[in-house]
Amino acid sequence: MKTKAGEQAEKKLRWWELSLLGVAGTIGTGFFLGSSIAIDMAGPSVLLAFALAAVGTYFVFEALAKMTIADPQKGSFRSYAKNAYGRWAGFSSGWVYWISEMLIMGSQMTALSIFTRFWFPNVPLWVFACIYAALGIIVIIVGTKSFDRVENLLAVLKIAAILSFIIIAGLALFGVFGQGEETATVPRTYGTFFPNGVTGLLPAFIYGFYGFAGIEIMGLLAIRLKEMTDAPKSGKVMLFVLAVIYIASVGLALLMVPWNNFSIEQSPFVTALRAFNIPYVNHFFNAVFIIAGFSTMVASLFAVIRILVTLAEDHDAPKVFSKRVGNNIALPAIALTAAGMIVSIVLAIVIPGRLYEYVTTAAGIMLLYNWLFILGSYGRLLDLTTKDKLKRILGFVLVLLGVGGTIFHTTSRPGFFISLAFIVIVALVTLIMRHFWKKNQGENPPEPPTLFTKLK
Repeated sequence: MKTKAGEQAEKKLRWWELSLLGVAGTIGTGFFLGSSIAIDMAGPSVLLAFALAAVGTYFVFEALAKMTIADPQKGSFRSYAKNAYGRWAGFSSGWVYWISEMLIMGSQMTALSIFTRFWFPNVPLWVFACIYAALGIIVIIVGTKSFDRVENLLAVLKIAAILSFIIIAGLALFGVFGQGEETATVPRTYGTFFPNGVTGLLPAFIYGFYGFAGIEIMGLLAIRLKEMTDAPKSGKVMLFVLAVIYIASVGLALLMVPWNNFSIEQSPFVTALRAFNIPYVNHFFNAVFIIAGFSTMVASLFAVIRILVTLAEDHDAPKVFSKRVGNNIALPAIALTAAGMIVSIVLAIVIPGRLYEYVTTAAGIMLLYNWLFILGSYGRLLDLTTKDKLKRILGFVLVLLGVGGTIFHTTSRPGFFISLAFIVIVALVTLIMRHFWKKNQGENPPEPPTLFTKLK
């Protein structure tokens, strides 16, 4: 792919390297901690939530991958939304993503700080948050090679950690570590598999999708593939591996401890291993949580900077944020994102815990709104086969279940309404901007057509 003047060509990726980077940007505290909330809501049927979320996520990623094959764009999903629906869609999609990721990063850094203070209890949270923010910025500034290496290493470590839990859990169930405090039973009836009914399963969907959130980052990285046609395969392998290890690990945890013994304040894996008095479990998983959280934070950091740059290049953000210095470093975009991280850290520490949880839950729901844009753009930009149309419809249904299911539980319901408030704010700003776009339409030359517009 050709680069602009002053930019360096990024290292090309093989399909399995993109899969690894996808894993790095996906497995995080959303799975390690969020799964306990999903278990509390759905009981054993949480396994169905993870399975269906994996299917829905693949339909969305396949749509994104096929659009990338047809017309590789640095802005990925926001560029396709713009091509499909107009400038308003690209503007709103990009800013909704940027805002949601900045809020989520605040919770990630706070979580990382809490985990680290387990070993250093006297150090204030904000100190660790600033350290992790600085380390993340350094990884981005050093360049794509550093980003690839760090994320690939952390991806392998995270998979190894989950596989370690699966092995340890298997040994525990076979009595190697003695008997647990209370034996769980395999659910054999509707009532035991769906202890809280369908209304318990529906709000758990959002946490299933959280476990797979990260396909937007894969979409942004897909333009670096050596063979662009390998994009769907990268996503399929990544999502299949994650689905298997997610369902296996959560399923084993549910076999070790009755579902109603899990606490939403603690990872289900720590709860399960504690019940068998396995030594050093707290220290081991504390390290895993830090690795997972830092990895997803860096991946999110890469994504929001890339989106901000493309917004500026498309005149949907101040032009200064598209500027690069030195070795292709988008310093102004990095500076704004760093400032956003500082604000997010302050909000995470100052705002009462429950309220901030609602805000970050809303930010997670906003990511799924962008998935709806991806599916919508897919149908408008490409000629779909009957099979593709069916998968697109099923993708819409599953993602909408993930969003709408949040209203069925008191934990997630406030986040749903807060997400709507954020969307309304972005919509109002978009309406105001449309006035200026129309006013300045004659002042700017028309944009060069994309492959999609040429095909129409």
